[in-house]
Amino acid sequence: MASEEIVFDKSKQQTDSTKQTAKSLRVKESWQYKVFKVFNTILMIIICAATLYPFLYLVAQSFSSEAAIVKGLVTIFPVDFNLVTYKSVLEKGDFQRYYLNTVLYSVFGTFASVFFTALLAYPLSKSHLRLNKFFTPFIIFTMYFGGGMIPNYILMTELGLRNNPVSFILPGLIGTYYVLLMRSFFTSLPHELEEAGEIDGLSKFGVFFRIVIPLSKPIIATMTLFYMAGYWSNWFNAFLYLDDRDKWPVAYYLRQIIIGASTSADPGAVSSDSMQIAANIKSCSMVLMAVPIICVYPFIQKYFVQGMMLGGVKG
Repeated sequence: MASEEIVFDKSKQQTDSTKQTAKSLRVKESWQYKVFKVFNTILMIIICAATLYPFLYLVAQSFSSEAAIVKGLVTIFPVDFNLVTYKSVLEKGDFQRYYLNTVLYSVFGTFASVFFTALLAYPLSKSHLRLNKFFTPFIIFTMYFGGGMIPNYILMTELGLRNNPVSFILPGLIGTYYVLLMRSFFTSLPHELEEAGEIDGLSKFGVFFRIVIPLSKPIIATMTLFYMAGYWSNWFNAFLYLDDRDKWPVAYYLRQIIIGASTSADPGAVSSDSMQIAANIKSCSMVLMAVPIICVYPFIQKYFVQGMMLGGVKG
């Protein structure tokens, strides 16, 4: 019992000393800093509200009736809740097939884009390579000047890629900004690890795939989110190159629905359900397009900020 009391007294003394140390190290906040914290909190609440309100409004509008939308009664809560628009969009045509096309294009396109972006960015991060002084400005040049829509269309046609799913992925395969961002990240990695891998007998590709890539999870997650969001919402490449309806992505399909709903010639000749679809189909389409990206983002959020900060340290 005596030994237990001694241990308890020692632990209590350590706790008390820790609290005293914390109190002594605690800096007294000035009134200016307190005002700053209050102002900062209010500002962040306003920013969050301004960011969330448009999306909440779209969701509420997509579930509201046409009459409530026309009268301006919808805010962030649905009025006269209904699922007419969602049923019409999901049941019309081959929506599931278009959605599957988008998933396939986004997955394969994102994988290819991240892979080739990393392959291009890694050698550019090596300052001792002589041709880097030529290739880096040449790549940056493409950020400001492009061939244009007509030359790209002619190129895809001459390559025999028109009406081919590859034409949906190839034009945006590598983003210049993402190359520079990943290059900056690779520059921040310790060179000693790569040298140790080469001493152990790894080739350049071995160092890249077995050392560099495993250390680059933050920037790879960031690039994955950016590329996937781009492929998921891309409809213009399908408009230019894909004539076969079976190969359309869902973004282009929904665009066609919106155009059809917006250009109804005679509103009195359509049913009330059709009028309702024309009134809130844009909101419904935006919600259907945004939900998958919103579902993916939480899984890579922990890497997102870290990858952006680490990738932007050096340049």
